[in-house]
Amino acid sequence: MKKIAVVILNWNGAKLLEQFLPSVVAFSDEATIYVADNASTDASIEVIQNQFPSVKIIQNTGNFGFAKGYNEALKFVEEEYYALVNSDIEVTENWLAPILNIFETQPETAIIQPKLLDFKKKTHFEYAGGAGGFIDKFGYPFCRGRIFDTVEEDKNQYDDEMEIFWATGACFFIRKEVYRKLNGFDDDFFAHQEEIDLCWRAFNLGYKTKYTSKSIVYHVGGATLNEGNPRKTFLNFRNSLLMLTKNLPKNQLFPILFMRLCLDGLAGIQFILKGKFKHFWAIIEAHFTFYHLVFQFYKKRNTTQKSNYYKINSIVYRYFIKNGKVFADLF
Repeated sequence: MKKIAVVILNWNGAKLLEQFLPSVVAFSDEATIYVADNASTDASIEVIQNQFPSVKIIQNTGNFGFAKGYNEALKFVEEEYYALVNSDIEVTENWLAPILNIFETQPETAIIQPKLLDFKKKTHFEYAGGAGGFIDKFGYPFCRGRIFDTVEEDKNQYDDEMEIFWATGACFFIRKEVYRKLNGFDDDFFAHQEEIDLCWRAFNLGYKTKYTSKSIVYHVGGATLNEGNPRKTFLNFRNSLLMLTKNLPKNQLFPILFMRLCLDGLAGIQFILKGKFKHFWAIIEAHFTFYHLVFQFYKKRNTTQKSNYYKINSIVYRYFIKNGKVFADLF
């Protein structure tokens, strides 16, 4: 058995599979390739069977979203390391070897992210994960290479290997034993920020998440749910609050949640000023859904919670007030 399983979650993505599976097949000799299909109603299964016969198919019984979709599929995958790869990712030659080397030589490292560049503008980092992710004190995520809507050009400024807080779900490597120890992603997230929650839970147990620039992939981004979709706004705001509820140390939980709710209100006002009323209502809906779920998620807390925000209290303050538009400007 090969050590790496490349698992691509798919839902009605026949065209994406035709476009992006060829690079995965061409450059993944070290891996067994799977497509985990979330009950697609298009020609996805036929495309795989006819054009990519070496790819194994796992058929989920419904469209379970990102979190449960992977959880259900990975029950059937026994390789030592999982590479969870979006269907809109183009990989490059030798993308797996640096990952395998870290796993084999650094037993404390449980999760790894490659350099994520923009498929549509390959000189720049891609929004979903850039060169590795962090959170501020209030749970707002940001990346080296991308803070809010400001995306940096790749000038080799992040050509390194370093510990990060979260790895993007667009191309997410994890040890099978750790994934199963953590019971995988949280099904209730459906999609968005479930990878940050998983990395935080791994961190709480003493595991490390790493970024390496030696592995490079290109991501389209928004192929399933684009940035302008209010559903994405709803999921991001709701899931971020639920993640804080699960993972913040107890003495920080209520003060930070209160401040976060206030900051979300400011974000809602900003949407109103921009005429994005559907996004404003998405935040309102996210908050009311959070109130409904908060006690359920409080019960999910582990025995150990650690805080791990990156050197700054508020990325919102640094970005909007202090004009810290790129990672180097934050300090």
